[in-house]
Amino acid sequence: MEITRRQLLKYSAALAAASAIGLELPLPKDLEAAHVEKWIKGVCRYCGAGCGVYVGVDKGKIVAVQGDKDNWNKGFLCVKGYYLPPILYAADRAKYPMLKKGDKFVRISWKEAMDLMTEKFADSIKKHGVHSVAFYGSGQAYTEESYFMNKLFKGGLGTNNIDGNPRLCMASAAVGYVSSFGKDEPMGAYDDIYHSDCFFIIGSNMAECHPVIFRLINERKQKGKDVKIIMVDPRKTLSARIADLHMSFIPGTDLVILHAMAHVIVKEGLYSKDYVNNHVVFKTIKDDKPAKVSFEEYVKFLEEYTPEMAEKISHCPKDDIIKAARWFAQSKATMSFWTMGLNQRTRGVWANNLVHNLHLLTGQICRPGATSFSLTGQPNACGGIRDTGLLSHLLPYGRLVANEKDRKDMEKFWGVPEGRIHPKPGPTAVDIFRAFNKGEIKCLWIACTNPGQSLPNVGPYRKGMESKDTFLVVSEAYHPTRTSELADLVLPAALWVEKDGTYGQSERRYQYLEKAVNPPAEARPDLDVMIEFSHKLFAKLGRADEAKRLFNFKNSEDVWNEIRQCSKGTAYDFMGMTRARLKKAHGIQWPCPTEDHPGTVRRYTSRYGDVLVKKFDPHATDVSFYGAKADGNKAAVWLRPYKGPAEPPDAEYPYILTTGRQIEHWHTGTMTLKVPELKRSAPDAFVEINPRDAQKLGIKSRDKVKITSRRGSIVLEAKVVDVPRDGLVFVPMHYPERLINLLTTDAYDAMSKQPEFKICAVKIEKA
Repeated sequence: MEITRRQLLKYSAALAAASAIGLELPLPKDLEAAHVEKWIKGVCRYCGAGCGVYVGVDKGKIVAVQGDKDNWNKGFLCVKGYYLPPILYAADRAKYPMLKKGDKFVRISWKEAMDLMTEKFADSIKKHGVHSVAFYGSGQAYTEESYFMNKLFKGGLGTNNIDGNPRLCMASAAVGYVSSFGKDEPMGAYDDIYHSDCFFIIGSNMAECHPVIFRLINERKQKGKDVKIIMVDPRKTLSARIADLHMSFIPGTDLVILHAMAHVIVKEGLYSKDYVNNHVVFKTIKDDKPAKVSFEEYVKFLEEYTPEMAEKISHCPKDDIIKAARWFAQSKATMSFWTMGLNQRTRGVWANNLVHNLHLLTGQICRPGATSFSLTGQPNACGGIRDTGLLSHLLPYGRLVANEKDRKDMEKFWGVPEGRIHPKPGPTAVDIFRAFNKGEIKCLWIACTNPGQSLPNVGPYRKGMESKDTFLVVSEAYHPTRTSELADLVLPAALWVEKDGTYGQSERRYQYLEKAVNPPAEARPDLDVMIEFSHKLFAKLGRADEAKRLFNFKNSEDVWNEIRQCSKGTAYDFMGMTRARLKKAHGIQWPCPTEDHPGTVRRYTSRYGDVLVKKFDPHATDVSFYGAKADGNKAAVWLRPYKGPAEPPDAEYPYILTTGRQIEHWHTGTMTLKVPELKRSAPDAFVEINPRDAQKLGIKSRDKVKITSRRGSIVLEAKVVDVPRDGLVFVPMHYPERLINLLTTDAYDAMSKQPEFKICAVKIEKA
């Protein structure tokens, strides 16, 4: 069946913008299977929204997917969710272990693959030490898989050379939460949408990237006549079409807009004096260290950030800034959403802090409808990476590598010698690949992700990955990808409901995915491979008995039960989330300390349900940011000076390139480009150019255009459309034949180490 992009937008929950674009088409009938033997409860495989699904099985094959009406998504799915079944049956599924010999891959047995892999890793450790090996994981892996690898590397081997692709998308949000509130514990929930009457959406094209959540926002707007939507985005996206106020600005200048909003709020007395006095401290950086300052000093800091000054720098009209500030402060409940537009920046943490600042100043936080909510790009970036502590500076459930007590606690819990966990955080995502390029890391295992396409400034890292002097293992469900083509060894991986495990999503909601069908041929669940690898590696290192004690897991439930114990007593506390309970439930939000506990909708507030507030802060009566004990359990409003992007446009490279997602596809397209309907709708990359810029350059739609940055060039078809603002061009990131990340910069945020994918300088010319 031929489906147009216009139809796909309707079929997905991006019909949130239906009233603006006049779509009235029904969902195709043939999306539903003719016959289903049984329905198995699961979760969508794509973004971090965590939409509940039921998977239809017939004769051992997935034939249909439908939304879970009892879950938060109320049965709605986006178009990618409806078209999930084909991703399991693509022609290029990886089915057998493959070893590169010369320029070709040859099939080998699992025994040969595991023997070779463990020999290479063991030999490297013996000759060069434990820091010569590394693992690069994913926010797509199940929680059990990520926890296991964290235990293996940090607790078993004693190296922190382990990081994941959420470093590329969510690290700034995590560090923003920690620096503002003391903990990386998102406090809000999707339930807040039903209570909010002002939505402040910045750096997020929700209609295409989180369409089911956006649908709920649109429903709220339709039912509440006074509901306002503020959209802060340099592109006039589909999301912006239902906004009451669209604030366009020069990319990288939104920090001045956020400060100017705070300026208006303070100057007009719109801030909450009670909240500021009781729950907030003010902080700046002095002599490279955090230092407290007074409210008066903060007010003085804001003096220069007038709406007029912000307009001059950002080109966002001052009247829009004033209006946004008033709506934000004066609404009954304001909810902010953001994602990669804030995070993928060299000032990503600061941008996150400044959104939190607005909520803290106005008291728009820790009550129904009032919260600052970071959207997640991958299905398990929260649960499997941030919560389990897979990133190189973290330990499980709020613990830090650099904290001596946390290290000792985990060493005791894991039963490893004191001092085993290395006190220095390991290299982060980009630096792992830099070290691999230099040969400092000799063996690298990549699982469930595609850095050969997704890394910024990917060209040099691709060359490093195909070096003959190092050993690269890639666990992948498809072959070849732009990463597996560079590997020495490819391990075929089970995908989605071909295995079982747990996802943890944006609102702290954990959900269990039951195995529904078998993987193809010899593909195996990653956890099974990881457990086998650990035993074989330790045997080669002469530590077989230790492996039997540390890695004595038979299945994912065994790992999950250890995870529950590991979380016990922390602010996460999963003890009430038994596997049996998760199988029945339609998601449970942590903390959930007992089996009869319903889960926690909102954090940091005893009034609205956080049972742990009193445990961690006995004096709390309502709100307590108990992660910030040194600040009296108060959250921080930060004085962050304005600084622009790492690579602003100039005379030689006068345009700004930004990248992102389309509704049809997800990340590097390894799954969605296998779905014929989705590929027909969005078959290839393009460059989106503003009509005024196109006229200056003599470019028309469908012309071939060459885009060049300081790192590379790419030729794409032009799409002249009044979506990006003047001086900005947009390219989707999904297409493996069009590596837009050859152009992007690998400059990253000094605090989060997250790269600035969203902004780099380019020049444009007809090809």
